Amino acid sequence: MEWLETSTENCPVQRTLDVIGEKWTLLILRDAVNGVRRFDDFHRHIGLSEAVLSDRLRKLTAAGILKTVPYQEPGSRPRNEYRLTHKGWDLWPVLMALTQWGETYTLGPDGPPLDIRHTDCEAPVRVVVQCSTEHTTLTPREVTARPGKGARLRT
Repeated sequence: MEWLETSTENCPVQRTLDVIGEKWTLLILRDAVNGVRRFDDFHRHIGLSEAVLSDRLRKLTAAGILKTVPYQEPGSRPRNEYRLTHKGWDLWPVLMALTQWGETYTLGPDGPPLDIRHTDCEAPVRVVVQCSTEHTTLTPREVTARPGKGARLRT
């Protein structure tokens, strides 16, 4: 079965994009990874409307990527903070890959807003694709994609 003969309804890329493939959603995740937790802070930092922010936070929570944790400031009503779940933190490499690509191809003259380095040795962090057995970095030419168990013929 060739790729063009394969149905894409079960494609993990498509299903992932159904959950996180919208610009504002990715920016919310970027901020959550960097410690933003409160609605007002997301709203102020990203600059999207309250309605869109509420919708995206609700969808990320329903998908199990964020969870709500109640808090209350003295003299204020109870509210929720938004924190990444394990499932949410598993998106960190995706965000790092987008950052790496952006730093290579879209960076302005002032450089990146964050300098991301390994805490122990201070070396820059890089996202790579590697062989799970040999732990060597791979290029697209060194990888073969075959139909998997979930592959179905396109109808």
